[in-house]
Amino acid sequence: MKDLLRKCFSGSSQRSIAGAALVVAFFGVASRILGVVRDRILAAQFGAGDVLDTYYAAFRLPDTLFELVVAGALGAAFIPIFSGLLVADEKERAWRAAQGVLLAVIGTVGVIAVALWICAPLFVRGIVPGFDTEKLTTTITLTRIMLLSPILLSVSAVLGGVLVSFQRFIYNAAAPILYNIGIMIGAKVFVPLIGTTGLAWGVVCGAVLHACMHLIDVHRIGFRLRNVRITDVSHNRDVIKTMTLMVPRMFSSASNQVSLLLVTFFASTLAAGSITIFTFANNVQSVVLGLFGIPFAVAAFPVLSGAFASGDAEGFGDVLSRTLRRILYYAVPLSAIFFVLREQIVRIVYGAGHFSLADTQTTYQVLGIMCVSLFAQSIIPLLARGFYAMYNTKTPFYIALASQTINVLIIMALIRQWEIYAIAFAFTITSIMNASLLFGYLHRSISDDQYRTTLRAILQIATATVGVIIVTVFTRNFLGEVLPRQYVLGVFGQLVGAGIVGIGAYLFVTGIFGMREFETVRKKIIIRIFSKPDVASEAQKISVAQ
Repeated sequence: MKDLLRKCFSGSSQRSIAGAALVVAFFGVASRILGVVRDRILAAQFGAGDVLDTYYAAFRLPDTLFELVVAGALGAAFIPIFSGLLVADEKERAWRAAQGVLLAVIGTVGVIAVALWICAPLFVRGIVPGFDTEKLTTTITLTRIMLLSPILLSVSAVLGGVLVSFQRFIYNAAAPILYNIGIMIGAKVFVPLIGTTGLAWGVVCGAVLHACMHLIDVHRIGFRLRNVRITDVSHNRDVIKTMTLMVPRMFSSASNQVSLLLVTFFASTLAAGSITIFTFANNVQSVVLGLFGIPFAVAAFPVLSGAFASGDAEGFGDVLSRTLRRILYYAVPLSAIFFVLREQIVRIVYGAGHFSLADTQTTYQVLGIMCVSLFAQSIIPLLARGFYAMYNTKTPFYIALASQTINVLIIMALIRQWEIYAIAFAFTITSIMNASLLFGYLHRSISDDQYRTTLRAILQIATATVGVIIVTVFTRNFLGEVLPRQYVLGVFGQLVGAGIVGIGAYLFVTGIFGMREFETVRKKIIIRIFSKPDVASEAQKISVAQ
């Protein structure tokens, strides 16, 4: 049995992870595209001003509740336990554990949401001290409506953990698409009918759709609420173990949420629109996370958990090392391209309607600062899950706490001189510090050969990325002289042309280095160009073997 598991979690696991990551990334791209459409609608309709500042500020309490109690904490604690029960062929016990965790999480989040609804004026006033009375009142109203969303999303989180453990990713990955659709419905349908509160009801609508997507798929694999009893929570040792493991991860999530709360706190004292600008810049740069960082981390997590549960240290290290290299291979050059073409990206995405030229300029400058740490942001989800798979939730918490302490100090030191740019700079330094410490501690779990291979890959990727920056800058400037920059079509031409040339340069240089990841991409490109059946078939076999 152990040999079988070793085989599962070594070579073949990489194909499983790559395939699962492809599914997650595909729907992630679709969700990000809809997110761009959503943000463009909001930017054009309201601009970077009071309305969107109150809207994004109102997210803070519901998001903090969800992220603190449910999102990262639940996944880190529940998936390893549930996956371990499945590996041990204790399916009925796994279902009872899932049912108990679902009840416990809904009850906990529901009680806290009611308490926050009652105390919303007190909390919101502390989060946005720079808001005037009118903005404060609107923020409180929107917050109270949005507090329904974490209750609904907590259902999605538990059921999503079940689906990931069964390595069923499609519905779980597609759910955020419906969430974005709900928000767009709020902006385009609810707002004209009921005013600004329509934005908050759009968030609730999206959360309902998100939960329904998960309910459909878990029903197909046999999950049912059977003979619900309070003992499913209070006397189930798997539920108790899950909730116990969640506590340190909750503190880790709390440190991240404190950072976001501080961003809102300080940005509320700056010029109107500062909260919106930071949020828009963060949404753009997080596209890379949605494409590579999160999909690979989500796909690798159950494999890492299963490898650790079966005692396969070699397989654990191999999966971790290979997945890390894959993320960096794709994320680093894309981060560089985002940095070089940040102006063009922001102008295309947000430059319409009430979003002014000054708003655009500030947004792409903030985006440029944040892009510097994109490589670190992309690997943090995987590195953190590496610890969680080993039932170690304390180390990531201590690292996150130290990083966020630095974040606070930087913001407080620079906010007066740099304003919104101080927040972006602190965000970047914190992300790099967090990723460096996580990797520094976790690399002990991989062999010396895997460690050297990873370092060599990082050096090759960094060298190739330097070439990407040089070529992309040259192409951008050349196209800027040829194409009319004042028109959207000209800006789009710069973005597409320079982006394609930059990616091509990266593939060329990594091909010279002979990186395996490049071989997969190169063969897929050859298949597209020379669509002979025999060539395609052979290359497909090579791609699967990769």
